[in-house]
Amino acid sequence: FLFQLVWLGLNVFLFWWYYLVYDVPPKFFYTRVLLGRALALARAPAACLNFNCMLILLPVCRNLLSFLRGSSACCSTRVRRQLDRNLTFHKMVAWMIALHTAIHTIAHLFNVEWSVEARVEEKGTLAAVLSSLGDNPNESYVNFFRKTIGNPVGGLYVAFTYLAGLTGVIITLALILIITSSTKTIRRSYFEVFWYTHHLFVIFFIGLVIHGAGRIVRGQTAESLAEHDPEICYKNFTHWGKKGSCPIPQFSGNPPMTWKWVVGPMFLYLCERLVRFWRSQQKVVITKVVIHPFKTIELQMMKKGFKMEVGQYIFVKCPAVSKLEWHPFTLTSAPEEDYFSIHVRIVGDWTEGLFNACGCDKQEFQEAWKLPKIAVDGPFGTASEDVFSYETVMLVGAGIGVTPFASVLKSVWYKYCHDATNLKLKKIYFYWLCRDTHAFEWFADLLQSLEAQMQERNNAEFLSYNIYLTGWDESQATHFVMHHEEEKDVITGLKQKTLYGRPNWENEFKTIAGKHPGSRIGVFLCGPEGLADTLNKQSISNSEADPRGVHFIFNKENF
Repeated sequence: FLFQLVWLGLNVFLFWWYYLVYDVPPKFFYTRVLLGRALALARAPAACLNFNCMLILLPVCRNLLSFLRGSSACCSTRVRRQLDRNLTFHKMVAWMIALHTAIHTIAHLFNVEWSVEARVEEKGTLAAVLSSLGDNPNESYVNFFRKTIGNPVGGLYVAFTYLAGLTGVIITLALILIITSSTKTIRRSYFEVFWYTHHLFVIFFIGLVIHGAGRIVRGQTAESLAEHDPEICYKNFTHWGKKGSCPIPQFSGNPPMTWKWVVGPMFLYLCERLVRFWRSQQKVVITKVVIHPFKTIELQMMKKGFKMEVGQYIFVKCPAVSKLEWHPFTLTSAPEEDYFSIHVRIVGDWTEGLFNACGCDKQEFQEAWKLPKIAVDGPFGTASEDVFSYETVMLVGAGIGVTPFASVLKSVWYKYCHDATNLKLKKIYFYWLCRDTHAFEWFADLLQSLEAQMQERNNAEFLSYNIYLTGWDESQATHFVMHHEEEKDVITGLKQKTLYGRPNWENEFKTIAGKHPGSRIGVFLCGPEGLADTLNKQSISNSEADPRGVHFIFNKENF
């Protein structure tokens, strides 16, 4: 929250500062005569655009963020939690860019209209005299529009023949396409549209860098100001250049500045893409494909030099499905295993294509050599990496959102199989919310193994798990409640019985707070935004003001 306030404060400061730079000094006195307040209203958001375009690429430099996240010298837990909100910040910066683009564009529409009108204005006015400067030798112009064409033809001429106008139209259209295709509906239902239009950012940045090269915003030179004070000389504009009067003012264009703001992040992002390309060329072998219920497949893979931590994610490309598209998936394997795996739910064209490419649509056994080639980029760090930094954690997964916690629980199981004496984590509260029973089947085996392992070690209290079936009506639930007294749950085969409906989160938080006074409790979620808001509010409301009291630290998966 503090970081966001600083960012907003810098935006406000830059807007205010550059507004004054163009609205007050005598350098732009004559430019203001032609354009009025629209000059400052165009230049102030331009400065904010430079600042935010400098920031927009940094949150998506995944390798850089993973490096910072893994460096204990650079990152405390609090800083890592800020890094985990990289995509949230990326979206906030994008909306700020959209806001300043709108202000900048509207202001320049007025600037162009007034510049064109000043050029065809009747002689005898100050605006007409200023617009005519540059028509004669040894004069420099202040009005960038040099034709004598009226509106609206003049405005269209500027928009499509001037470098600033043409690049402005192109980058505005690119920005509109990028933002409109980034909505949640488009991302989830038409991911390919989101993926391809997002790469218009290349055109956006090229246009942004050269947008100011035409130097259409012009101010009086320092040498001219020394001998021509505009606040005095404007009164005698009809006598400029005559003996004993003010000399004709000279003007120059503002040099382009955007490249100075964005060259650093652009270089970092270029390095990021080169690293991704290099890693994508490394050979990946699919060792096993498992078809699970609920339209889910598991890919087990091996790659030379691949090292992971719990809860991390990778980007996967299958050239047989698409040569360009990369899709993020949470790793469901543990670091202790000799392979890495992902679970893919079939929900769209790309996942359907992957399902078919792996031969999952065929009844016969698929030979290993027939499996498609896979490219993998990653792994990248997420909030779940910090699970083992707490003594007590709450893990909350919704549907397929349970995947990062599969990795966590597997790693816990392996640690208990070997030696858990050095394990800081002492208590896990695990919650899984699913709409129907099919989703449980692929994950129940892991929970059964972990349940048995804890009982063998006389540490059954280490893991408390609650599985909620949210999609059943009362009559369906009543049928299974009749079997509640049986030793094992009839749905999952676990000793812990399946619950019906949704958790009462307020009660859950208060109960856990009462059992662990004075503790820092990590709350980890992989699920929808609505659930994230609920858990975040509960984490805040159930944390004590006293530093020595219980504190819930909310973390959410973002990729």
